[in-house]
Amino acid sequence: MIKISIVIPCRNEALYIEECIHAIYAAEVPDEVKINVFVVDGMSNDGTRRIIQQLQEEFLTLKIVDNVQQLTPFAFNLGIHATSCDYVQIIGARHIISKNYLSVCLQKLNEDSSIWCVGGRLENEYVNETGKVIALAMGTQLGMGIGNFRTLSKSGFTDTVTSPMYPYGVFEKIGFFDEELIRNQDDDFNFRVTQAGGKIWFDADISLKYYVRGNYKNLWKQFYQYGYWKVYVNRKHRTFTTVRQLIPPLFVMYLLLFLFTWLFGATVGVAGSFPLIVYLALTAITTNRLVQQDHQLRFGDIFKTFSILHISYGLGYLKGVIDFVLLNKKPSDKQKQMSR
Repeated sequence: MIKISIVIPCRNEALYIEECIHAIYAAEVPDEVKINVFVVDGMSNDGTRRIIQQLQEEFLTLKIVDNVQQLTPFAFNLGIHATSCDYVQIIGARHIISKNYLSVCLQKLNEDSSIWCVGGRLENEYVNETGKVIALAMGTQLGMGIGNFRTLSKSGFTDTVTSPMYPYGVFEKIGFFDEELIRNQDDDFNFRVTQAGGKIWFDADISLKYYVRGNYKNLWKQFYQYGYWKVYVNRKHRTFTTVRQLIPPLFVMYLLLFLFTWLFGATVGVAGSFPLIVYLALTAITTNRLVQQDHQLRFGDIFKTFSILHISYGLGYLKGVIDFVLLNKKPSDKQKQMSR
């Protein structure tokens, strides 16, 4: 019997948790595979727990684990430690996996022992018009960067994936998720995987739907935190875990310097405008392409979304540099609050 523990970190996800769990139990797995599902709940107060308890009557291997810390890395580790297993599959509460997700992950891990982690293609979903615009922007290379798991379309090795499956032995080799990292704990863990000699496989034949943030305030906070915590991960490892992470903070620094150059006159300011013109042109071209695909979209909304993704991440990253590199501070309590 092969045992897979499925860990779902969750807090106040009443809108999505039922669909997430139904998709897991609808997944196709070999007869010799037993699935245990652990919803590690951060003491939800929106009816999420009641929904899970109702589903437990239908799915006997569905369990709730309390996460009193209400933070994601604690949820990961609590779920992993909840029972003995051969494989650990992490699935976000807003992730809806395809029917072949579990079987393909299992197959890839069994085929090649050098692969320590497998994940699939992300399909952004939404519940309102703002979410639709955000989903489309996050599905582009301009929005998320070349090589980001959100924009990959071909199977191959990569540096990180979402909703990953690991053999349990990986945790015995490199430890568990870093509970100090409120954000980017999965990036940190997958970086440790590759540093230890393991490979990460992105499989385009499996997919999961992901419900993006539905308003700009939460999107800004989400990506600001991504940038902020990325610096903390870098400091822990004394290296940059990816090159693409540097582009948004460099762009924000350029914008600040560009504004400063106008103090020395229009000639100097105009001379420094070329990178901004290139950025605006690329953003306009990508935005126009999305509008042509759906004429109900508004050009200004999509254009604004790209700016929010890039500037919020860049500002968060620069704040992280100030706090962690220049001032040698601990993470801000404000940035430990999640953006749901």
